[in-house]
Amino acid sequence: MSGPLQGVRVIDIASSYAAPTASMYLADMGADVIKIEPLRGDDARGWGPPFLNGEAAWFLSANRNKRSLCLDLRSDRGRDVLFELLATADVFIENIVPTKLEKHGLGLDALRERFPQLVICAFSGFGLDGPDAGLPGYDLIAQARSGLMSVTGDDGLPQRVSTALSDVASGTVAAFAIAAALVRQQQTGTGELVDVALLEADLALMSPRIASFLAGEPEPSPCGGMDSVVAIYQSMRTADRTIVIALGNDNHWQRACAALGLDHLAEREELSTNAGRRAHRMEVVAEIQRTLEVLSSTDALKLLQDVGVPCAQINYLSEVVSDPQVVARGAIVDYQHPVAGVFRGVGAPWRLASDPADRQARIPAPVRGEHGREILREIGLQDEGIDELAEENVIWLQ
Repeated sequence: MSGPLQGVRVIDIASSYAAPTASMYLADMGADVIKIEPLRGDDARGWGPPFLNGEAAWFLSANRNKRSLCLDLRSDRGRDVLFELLATADVFIENIVPTKLEKHGLGLDALRERFPQLVICAFSGFGLDGPDAGLPGYDLIAQARSGLMSVTGDDGLPQRVSTALSDVASGTVAAFAIAAALVRQQQTGTGELVDVALLEADLALMSPRIASFLAGEPEPSPCGGMDSVVAIYQSMRTADRTIVIALGNDNHWQRACAALGLDHLAEREELSTNAGRRAHRMEVVAEIQRTLEVLSSTDALKLLQDVGVPCAQINYLSEVVSDPQVVARGAIVDYQHPVAGVFRGVGAPWRLASDPADRQARIPAPVRGEHGREILREIGLQDEGIDELAEENVIWLQ
């Protein structure tokens, strides 16, 4: 591995999507991530179809650059192996309900006392304290509880943002917090407890809406993609497909009016500011809509882009993966998986001059237990002892 986190070892016993996203981003940065799965494998291995030769695309998309060891943490010998690995580690990531951690002898307080150097990241739906700390959490639940769904959709019907938004957001937040804790760990030699909740990641996504509400805005409702504050900042129909227009400042407003032949709107003093356009939003939207719906999307976008107005067509995924900018940036990575074959997915959402993007997908997501023997040898176990653990169903070997 290369990258700024080269030399950092991460032990990750988490499953599903949020925590694996965090450990994947650490792995993308060069960390050695050991993914410890139950003997049956991570739950996300069954999230399909689609499957590529039995490997779930969802799992493959969140687990590149990791090594896999299948270990029964309910057994004494399994926990002993985990403890030996933690003694060599810098970071420990888990997403097990706290009461279950205690039951299996992995309570966070005990782990912090035994391994004071560790940065421990605890993922959960609602955090480690509060009345709902023990409740299970999923992306859908977090989107509902955070208010995100209350402002998403149309015709007054709340809808979920149709991707694993809470998982990716919380995974990104966790990777940032862990990296920050590692800086302090290197400076002081002491670890940290990083408490990441899906609910609070979604609250962060809702920050401008919540701030507006607390400042006196009325309770919002689903608005079909229309921004609550900025006008005009939404989707609009053209003759052949829907586009989006983002008039982020008064200059954009003047340019858009000139490009679309709406000089009479530009001349109205009450529409010269965002507050005025917001107050007259329905009238302004209707005028722009009447102009756009007789233009093709290509013509409309050219008129607006030629004068520097932010706008875009709404891409379907078939267009996203072939978008010239996406292709030029190498945002879609592909690599050879030993079972799935060629897998294509989204790469790390950053670029480091010292770590070229073509090296970010260093190894594919692991096959279940693929690196078990290799990892156990690293902590001093001989093949005879490894085979004995397999016979006792403590580990699973291919």
